[in-house]
Amino acid sequence: MADKHPVVVVVVVFLPLLGLCSCANVHIVYMGELHPELVRDSHHGMLAAVLGSKQAAEDAILYSYRHGFSGFAAVLTNAQAAQLSDWPGVVRVVRNRVLDLHTTRSWDFMRVNPSPSGGSGILSGSKFGEDSIIGVLDTGIWPESASFRDDGIGEVPRRWKGQCVAGERFNASNCNRKIIGAKWFVKGYQAEYGKMNTTDIHEYMSARDAVGHGTHTASTAAGALVPDASFRGLASGVARGGAPRARLAVYKVCWATGDCTSADILAAFDAAIHDGVDVLSVSLGQAPPLPAYVDDVLAIGSFHAVVRGITVVCSAGNSGPYSETVINSAPWVLTVAAGTIDRTFLAKITLGNNSTYVGQTMYSGKHAATSMRIVYAEDVSSDNADDTDASCTAGSLNATLVKGNVVLCFQTRGQRASQVAVETVKKARGVGVIFAQFLTKDIASAFDIPLIQVDYQVGTAILAYTTSTRNPTVQFGSAKTILGELIGPEVAYFSSRGPSSLTPSILKPDITAPGVNILASWSPSVALSSAMGSVNFKIDSGTSMSCPHISGVAALLKSMHPNWSPAAVKSAMVTTANVRDEYGFEMVSEAAPYKQANPFDYGGGHVDPNRAAHPGLVYDMRPSDYVRFLCSMGYNNSAIASMVQQHTPCQHSPKSQLNLNVPSITIPELRGKLSVSRTVTNVGPVTSKYRARVEAPPGVNVTVNPSLLTFNSTVNRLTFKVAFQAKLKVQGRYTFGSLTWEDGTHTVRIPLVVRTMINRFYVNA
Repeated sequence: MADKHPVVVVVVVFLPLLGLCSCANVHIVYMGELHPELVRDSHHGMLAAVLGSKQAAEDAILYSYRHGFSGFAAVLTNAQAAQLSDWPGVVRVVRNRVLDLHTTRSWDFMRVNPSPSGGSGILSGSKFGEDSIIGVLDTGIWPESASFRDDGIGEVPRRWKGQCVAGERFNASNCNRKIIGAKWFVKGYQAEYGKMNTTDIHEYMSARDAVGHGTHTASTAAGALVPDASFRGLASGVARGGAPRARLAVYKVCWATGDCTSADILAAFDAAIHDGVDVLSVSLGQAPPLPAYVDDVLAIGSFHAVVRGITVVCSAGNSGPYSETVINSAPWVLTVAAGTIDRTFLAKITLGNNSTYVGQTMYSGKHAATSMRIVYAEDVSSDNADDTDASCTAGSLNATLVKGNVVLCFQTRGQRASQVAVETVKKARGVGVIFAQFLTKDIASAFDIPLIQVDYQVGTAILAYTTSTRNPTVQFGSAKTILGELIGPEVAYFSSRGPSSLTPSILKPDITAPGVNILASWSPSVALSSAMGSVNFKIDSGTSMSCPHISGVAALLKSMHPNWSPAAVKSAMVTTANVRDEYGFEMVSEAAPYKQANPFDYGGGHVDPNRAAHPGLVYDMRPSDYVRFLCSMGYNNSAIASMVQQHTPCQHSPKSQLNLNVPSITIPELRGKLSVSRTVTNVGPVTSKYRARVEAPPGVNVTVNPSLLTFNSTVNRLTFKVAFQAKLKVQGRYTFGSLTWEDGTHTVRIPLVVRTMINRFYVNA
């Protein structure tokens, strides 16, 4: 099974381009494993049979997937798509969907830095990620960025099969020994929306990045060292990626409108598998409700990549702090939550009565050095505004009263965004905003006028001042970078939380990495504002930023341990992650209010790359394990057999998901007693003994058998069982604990997540 090369068939269909029928849409027909030499002809043959001619098939087809999996994207009516779904060997016909896009300090914060004496850290041990290849599915790349210089990097690995595809303002000379491949995929997008008008939309029909997002993520993962980098003077220092000598392969699937279609994404997965990447970094996804895995292009593409040994890293989503919002929840991918670091940006606020306060800001433009008049939003509201509109909602301010003034706004349940307040004040010709809110470490960007974020207490004190004098004034100090004076990491407010709404027995997210106020390269073609213009580096936040941090760590691990499977790479990070902050306190989750974080917030914890390099034990998996998981999801035998090109009779077991060898144990419904098994592989000293230490979830008894694991030259894999028993017969909530294996040097920790249930007590009326 491990030697099989899965093949996915995808068909994308859309009729308006052909002028056939307004009810047509783009579809993806997934057929699983096929022989590559038969794929293209079989795709065209299928389409010709359905559409009536070879020419019609040629006109309709968008992509023929024939490397990592078998499939094609085409333009069809719903009836034609339904007809294709009945063809022998077709696993699924999937509608083309539109998905969304989801550093000077962060790598130092994780202690991924060169040791003066060489040392045993992951960076020196991996030779800076030398010759690992990271594929990035995003908005493209700005190749002239200093982060993508190839100084000191050797020749392109001979195993590389990719290429640089020419296009608008991009040719082969834009690639080098750092950027070794660049491709762009737009057929799915244009099938949905028509040909892109680059006159109205700032975009390049090439791998060149017109947005900045892809440049940011690529440089975070594998950017070269760039001294004196900053965002207009903020966060200054040496910018670098996690694996500075790793290679980059760019797959542009997202466009300036923010749209990324499933047909294009699958084409990129197919190409990346063929090209020979080691890691795929995917900072995008689809918001809940989550589709079935056989309907989810990210799950399909990543499955076939993982089977071929490619580690796939995905963002967890930005819908936090609400539970069950995590996305990209397939067990074969590494799903990344976002955490904070120990850096912020502050400015002083001085009132006319000489009272001073401090607020968060990233505004680094010009503002008046002298005092400005400050007004409260409710006092300068427009005639049609809500009487209690303190939040500066769109159109709520009287431009005559606001002009030339700083406006004090308060976050409300109906208007939570400081950027909305800035736009409202700017349109009313105001000169600055103080936004009082539930404060998190994610600082909003404002480029035309100053925005300073404060908490409600400070906001209330400023409001009291404005009502106590006839001519209240305020003066802003310049923004300053504050380093090492914040407790971190904390789980970011916006980071999507578990449990997975699709498979609650698989803990998601898997891991947490820095994702708040991250400095990285940017596309200088993107003007941030009319006043500020463009920049070469930008500060941004999101799980889109945390994802490439883990991609960079994965590349370092692959350089050190080239034979590790994607499951081993994931396990090494999860089992060595930190659940305490830099000061030894239990990690906190930014929520309302703040709370102690748990595995639904951070997965295994915050990544510790140096410990991940030497995990001691790993929870490894083979492709056959994922097949059993798919069986447990209720997918039929023929569909699964087509995916893996092997007859796979499913044996349905209610425990098959619980026994999947992931580095965590999650039991959504514990009724009485239950035992779960796991297998660990020794990747440390050949002769070693590990003892189990259990921190049981409250309300549950946990026992491990055996509690001592002994490895030697002939035994490097051992299986153990974990028995759970509810202490109380009540309908419970999720509680959390851990199981740690220790040998005196290594601590191999996995989360335990349990919810006790009682049998339904409905009775017949």
